[in-house]
Amino acid sequence: MATQAATGPWYRRRRWPVLRVVVVTIVTAAAIALSGAIFSGVEVQDFGSALAAALLIGIVNALLWPLAMRLLLPITVLTLGLAALVLNGAVVLAVASLDRGFVVDSLGDGILVAFVLTVVNTITTSLLTIDDDEPYYRNVVRRRARRSEGAVESDVPGLLFLEIDGLAHEVVRRAIRDGNVPTLAAWLHDGTHHLTRWETDWSSQTGACQAGLLHGDNDDMPAFRWWEKDRDAPMVTNKPRDAMELERRHSDGHGLLYADGASRANILSGDAPHSLLTMSTVLDRDRPGRVGQDYFAYFASPYNVMRTLALVIREIAAERRSAGQQVRFDVRPRIHRSFVYSVMRAWATVIQLDLQVQAVISDIYAGRPVTYTTFLAYDEVAHHSGIERPETLITLRRVDRQIRRIAAAVEGAPRPYRLVVLSDHGQSQGETFLDRYGESLESVVRAATDSDEVAAPDAHPDEALGYLGAGLTEAADTTSTRGRALHGLTRGRTGDDGAVDLGHPDGDQPAGDDRPPEIVVMASGCLGLVSFPREPGRMTLERFEACHPRLLPALRRHPGVGFVLVRSEAHGALAIGPDGTNHLDEGWVDGEDPLAAFGPHAAEKVRRTDGFPHCPDIVVNSTYWAEGDEVAAFEELVGSHGGMGGPQSYPFVLHPVELEMPAEELLGAEAVHRVFRRWLAALGQDAYAEPVHAPPV
Repeated sequence: MATQAATGPWYRRRRWPVLRVVVVTIVTAAAIALSGAIFSGVEVQDFGSALAAALLIGIVNALLWPLAMRLLLPITVLTLGLAALVLNGAVVLAVASLDRGFVVDSLGDGILVAFVLTVVNTITTSLLTIDDDEPYYRNVVRRRARRSEGAVESDVPGLLFLEIDGLAHEVVRRAIRDGNVPTLAAWLHDGTHHLTRWETDWSSQTGACQAGLLHGDNDDMPAFRWWEKDRDAPMVTNKPRDAMELERRHSDGHGLLYADGASRANILSGDAPHSLLTMSTVLDRDRPGRVGQDYFAYFASPYNVMRTLALVIREIAAERRSAGQQVRFDVRPRIHRSFVYSVMRAWATVIQLDLQVQAVISDIYAGRPVTYTTFLAYDEVAHHSGIERPETLITLRRVDRQIRRIAAAVEGAPRPYRLVVLSDHGQSQGETFLDRYGESLESVVRAATDSDEVAAPDAHPDEALGYLGAGLTEAADTTSTRGRALHGLTRGRTGDDGAVDLGHPDGDQPAGDDRPPEIVVMASGCLGLVSFPREPGRMTLERFEACHPRLLPALRRHPGVGFVLVRSEAHGALAIGPDGTNHLDEGWVDGEDPLAAFGPHAAEKVRRTDGFPHCPDIVVNSTYWAEGDEVAAFEELVGSHGGMGGPQSYPFVLHPVELEMPAEELLGAEAVHRVFRRWLAALGQDAYAEPVHAPPV
């Protein structure tokens, strides 16, 4: 198998490393000469001096960079590479002291030169395409291959699950048609893969969907965040502590990845022994594959760091420009997009994307039998820009390119691999509830109950912020010197459990005294959840009529509310809409069915949620306007998911033709999990040959 890897197409292109060194050195020299022409504090005598400086910069970087990164890695990570720019500026200043034809007056001037070098090199290598695959091979794949002498060699195919978070079936179909995912389109056109649609449960969000996909159990997960009366606390899926608890509830120890599999950048781990950037495992210090090591590998090359920094700056600038254009041309729907969000977008679309791809390639060369990773980038941009806006489709093309790199890396793996691309849910678009009506769901509830104690915990719509916090949590491993340094730098944002929280302090905990608030209103896209924490058990229709008689009428008559779920002592589960009620348990409809607009399985989905032990007292689904294919999110999001209405409920699986899907459309993530296990068994992975029926621990 080693011979096969060594003769693969990536290993035959030996001429490219030498060519790249020559081209980059000449381009660096030209950039140094350019810096001398534009900066008053920089002087370059002639091109020969610039060429000598370029060679010296390369030599100094090669000798000093690895040691410097070991010492400065925590600061580099926290500053998204900005510290590396300062370090490169110092290198430029040091080289100027050795080259008499190259003068740099100060560290500030050195930093300016370093930045010009980064931008010019990145642009030039991209235009010449020598930065497309070869540097990635040289810096990542070949290094991983050399380290994988102990890799598991096997003729049994492995399975790579590559999830594109939030990408709906109908959106990916148009992207295939329009050339926005050329890798996926080529697989379809070549006949190697099929595209299949499936349907989520009512809770169309990553937590519940991944619990079903990875663990085969997403019972009692009504939304992305909800209030639990028995704990007097909220449950927030992307909080490491809560994600760990959710995995404890839903894992039977034999999840989709339990047999030496790997979880990369997911909410739950699927019981994978190898985990990176996964919410449910970042507090587990005993797992192999520490993220600190991967950070070091990522930042170990000055080229990687400076390239990343240039791409981060480009992404921030692109986000600020596109946000401004939406305002200038009055593009609607739209939301306010802060500078903090632009930084988080850069994290999701540049740094996390590169980190997880490196980790997946590492898994490939280690011969792991199954890996599951979630690409956050599309979902993050679609939330804020729209599901098919220009910048969103650019991000989708970037994800497709990374999938192509993973597919190319498979050629040199110690076992054959099958690639499955999927989504966990889609997104639906529309003007937010607040923008449409000038009031929030919280204010509607407050007015209808006359309560001064209505809490609406901060929803933190920037999901990338949670993943960055998770990455810092995992990297701040106090068993290593670098981890301890990073832990010290993030101490002010670290909770008692060791999790780094970059959101607002206590943002998910309602303010008040020791008692919980009277009413809590939480949001999960176009799904709203209303709970009365001081009321024991679940409040019923009859109790609402006695205590808050105006609340349910106010909700059912609101034009932004499609229906509400409430339980009646006399009639069981009720889906109540503006002009009718669906008696879910009794099986009949009074007036117009409020669930008719949400598909043939809507009643089944709502009835299932009603049976959850932690079902909120009232669950609100926004209106779905079929004519414009729009919903109204209760969060400030352009593209949203979490409830029903539109493409959010219809994700996809792009799978090899030899891995067959059932003839009927799959309903619910648990059903998809069972198909995935059958695929693993069909490929010859004996650990999945028998179904596991053990109840969750």
